[in-house]
Amino acid sequence: MVDQKNMPDPKIAVIGGDTEEAQQAVADLTARYSTVPPEEADVIIALGGDGFMLHALHQYMGQNKSIYGMNRGTVGFLLNKYDEANLLERIKAAESITLHPLRMRAKKTDGTIVEAVAINDVYLLRETRFTARVRISVDSKVRLDELVCDGVLVATPAGSTAYNLSAHGPIVPLGAGVLALTPISAFRPRRWRGALLPHDAKVKFEILQSTHRPVSAVADTHEVRDVSEVVVEEDRSIDLVLLFDSEHSLSERILQEQFEVI
Repeated sequence: MVDQKNMPDPKIAVIGGDTEEAQQAVADLTARYSTVPPEEADVIIALGGDGFMLHALHQYMGQNKSIYGMNRGTVGFLLNKYDEANLLERIKAAESITLHPLRMRAKKTDGTIVEAVAINDVYLLRETRFTARVRISVDSKVRLDELVCDGVLVATPAGSTAYNLSAHGPIVPLGAGVLALTPISAFRPRRWRGALLPHDAKVKFEILQSTHRPVSAVADTHEVRDVSEVVVEEDRSIDLVLLFDSEHSLSERILQEQFEVI
C-alpha cells in the first residue's frame, strides 16, 4: 500500500468562479500556498459551485489534471467543504473518482453535424408550443416508436442527481455501470417512466416532424438548435479525475441522496 502522507506535495493551481466569494477564496489560497499555472499543475483547485466545477472539467478535459473542488457556491454536490487549512494533506489523502463523459453527435435539419461532450447529461427539449415527437433506438433497435413529450434525456451516474432527478428519473450509483434514460413531461405513452441502460449503450433519437416541431439538443451547457437526429454514447477514451475528501465521497453523496426525504 502506498503511504500517501509521505508522497511529495502535488503542484497545485487555484481557479475560481466570478463571484466575490469565489474570488476571495482564490486570493486567500494563493496567498497561503505555493501555486503554479494550471498547465503546470498536478491538481487544480476549483472554487465555486457545481456549475463552475463542470466548467473546469470541460476546460481541462484531456489534460491529465485531477480536480479538487471546494464549495464557494450554492449546492456544491460535486465539491468538497471549503477549508483553507491542511489543503495539501487533504489532497494527498483524497479519494479519486474517474468519470467518463457522454459524447453527443447531433445532426441539424440543414445537415450540419455538431459534436459535444457532457459530464452530467444530454437532453432534448421542444423549442415551441408544439410537443416533441421522438423515436428512440438503443443499439440500432427501435425501443420506442414515438415518444410525445417536452423532451428526453440521457444522464450519467454523476449527473443522475441533477436534471434527471428533477424529471423524476432514478438516482444511479457511480459503480452501477448504467445510464439513465428519462422522459421529460411525457404525454404519450403516458405511463412510460424511462429505462436504465448499460453504460456502453448507443442511444439514437430521431426527431419526427423536426421542421414543424423543432427540438434543441443540449450537452451540459452546449446547445444545438433545430436537430433532426441525436446519437449519445459514453466516451471511454476520456478520463475525468475528481478528488473528494474520504469522509464525504461522491459515492456516499449519491447514496445518501436516495434516502433524502426533505
